[in-house]
Amino acid sequence: HFCFFGFQTVHEGRIYQLKLFCDKDYPEKPPSVRFHSRINMACVNHDTGLVDSKKFGLLANWRREYTMEDILTQLKKEMAASHNRKLVQPPEGTYF
Repeated sequence: HFCFFGFQTVHEGRIYQLKLFCDKDYPEKPPSVRFHSRINMACVNHDTGLVDSKKFGLLANWRREYTMEDILTQLKKEMAASHNRKLVQPPEGTYF
């Protein structure tokens, strides 16, 4: 579970569930990241919840030394980015 408590954003106080899946190529290749909780963000596929690595810089420019914590920290920053923080969100408690 990933919890984000933002201030003055649409994500304030919400709890989001997501999965990070590492296959046999990890850490050479990034894990797949998929939200279970519905969320409206530019880098998240609106039908599947999958984080699009081409739209999420950390995954697009993956380096072996990056960690799961780095992914979560960057997702939190992405939620607070101006292009995401004002997007209308699905009702809390809805899932992909």
